[in-house]
Parts: sequence; structure tokens; C-alpha cells
Amino acid sequence: MTWTLDLILQQAAAGLALGSIYVLLAVGLTLIFGLLNVVNFSHGAFYMLGAYAGYVALSYTGSFVAAVLTAALVGAFVGGLFERFLIRRLYGKGIDYPLLLTFGAAYVIVDAVRWIFGREGVHVETPETLETIVDFGFGPLPGYRVFLVCFCLVLMLMLWVLLERTRWGLVIRAGAQDGTIIRVLGIDISRVWLAAFAIGSALAALSGILAAPMRGVHPDMGSTILVDAFVVTVVGGMGSLAGAVAAGLLIGMVVSFVTLIAPEFQELSIYLLMTLMLLVRPQGLLGRRSALG
Repeated sequence: MTWTLDLILQQAAAGLALGSIYVLLAVGLTLIFGLLNVVNFSHGAFYMLGAYAGYVALSYTGSFVAAVLTAALVGAFVGGLFERFLIRRLYGKGIDYPLLLTFGAAYVIVDAVRWIFGREGVHVETPETLETIVDFGFGPLPGYRVFLVCFCLVLMLMLWVLLERTRWGLVIRAGAQDGTIIRVLGIDISRVWLAAFAIGSALAALSGILAAPMRGVHPDMGSTILVDAFVVTVVGGMGSLAGAVAAGLLIGMVVSFVTLIAPEFQELSIYLLMTLMLLVRPQGLLGRRSALG
């Protein structure tokens, strides 16, 4: 195999696009864990649910923008209901009960989608406007992958502004440290919990529809990606949003280039990277002892 600049750029673009999906998933997972201390095993199901919600919207409207918005809204709405009527009843009862609940809920969501749409997957086309080839002067890149990376960066910037530059973000970060602080300030912490879970679920659903043109849509699509998302979270540092972003992009690049060199080691490379990180730096790339670092 001859390493050319075009080949390297193509793989880098593929890695960043995959990394962007990992980032959205892992940031949502980290937000929920950092604030609610819930290991959310239904996160992959929300990823799949977002893909199907977007597919339905795309089928009716023909607009990929409508598909993206629908996926995010459905993810936030279902996630909000999930937190309000199920997860909230288990706060303070240890980490095991929410874990088992989300694990079981994931199967319920997947089976419901199978019942509605069938076991066979569906296809989501890449938007025509993004099927172009973008040339920045150093080689051609697929337009959809460039869009995906830019979209993820803009979304992460908006989330950073929300968490670091707004009163609501201050409340979230304070709640991640100690929920008592929020109660002393007279703020209803249950609303903060609901908002955090809804945002995390919306990010998972968003990543599902954005990944759909590249990875397809089927009821079991959330299973494998959920494991990858947990690996990204561990490598980045449990509770660290910045770590989730860095680890997501890093693992996306690693998977992309390993796939090119030795495809049979694609999955193994992710777990080897996690093992190495746990041995060298157990707290992760940017992990802290405090949440939402």
C-alpha cells in the first residue's frame, strides 16, 4: 500500500467524521453521568431512536434539516419523560438500580422499534447538497464528512458557552459538585436533572441521524456504538466533557487508520487504547476527581 497525501487526508476525514459521532454520544453520556451519577445503558437505544425518528421525518418532508431537528426533539422529549417518570424514582438508591433500569429500558425501546419498523434496516440517503467533494487545496474531501465535523464543532462550542457562560450552566456545574448547593440557592434541582438527561438524550439521538447516511439504520445499531461510547468516556475521563471531545476525536482517528492498515483489528484497537489509558493514566486524558471537568 502506497501512502499518498490524498489517502491520508481521506482517512483523516473519515476518522474525524466518526470521531464527531463518538463526541456527540460521549458528551451526552458524560453529562448524564457527571450530574446524575447514572450509568445510562439506554444511551445506545436513544442513538437508534434518533436515527429512526429522523428517517420518518425525512420520508415525509424530504428535508435533512427537518430530520435532524426531529431526531433532537424526539430524543429530548423521550429522555425527559424517561428521567421524570423512571430514573428520578431511583436517585439515592445506589448506582445499580438506575443501571439495571436503563439496561432493561434499552431492550424495550429496541423491541418497540422492531415491532413498528420490522427487523430489517432502512436506508437514509446523504443530502444532495452535501454529496459534493470539497477541496481545500490539499486534496478532495467528501462534503458530508466535512459538514459532520463542522456541525459537531459548532454544537460543542454552543454547549461550552451554555455551561461556562450562562447562569443555567453555572447551576449544572454546581449540581455536579454538590446538589445541596442548588437547593440552598432555592433552585428546583429536579428541573436541572430533567434538563441534563433531556440534553444528553438529544445528543445521542442527533448522533444517530447524523451517522445514518454513513452507517445505515437498523434496530440493533445502538448496541455496538454504546460500547464504543463507554470506551470514549473512559479514555477521556469519567465526568470530563473536554475529555469526551478529545477522546472521541482520537479514537475516531485511530479506528480510521487501523481499518486501512489492518481491518481485522479495528474493534480490538479501541479496547487496546482503553487498556493502555487505564494502565498509564487511570483518570483518563482530561479526567478529574470532580464531575463535569
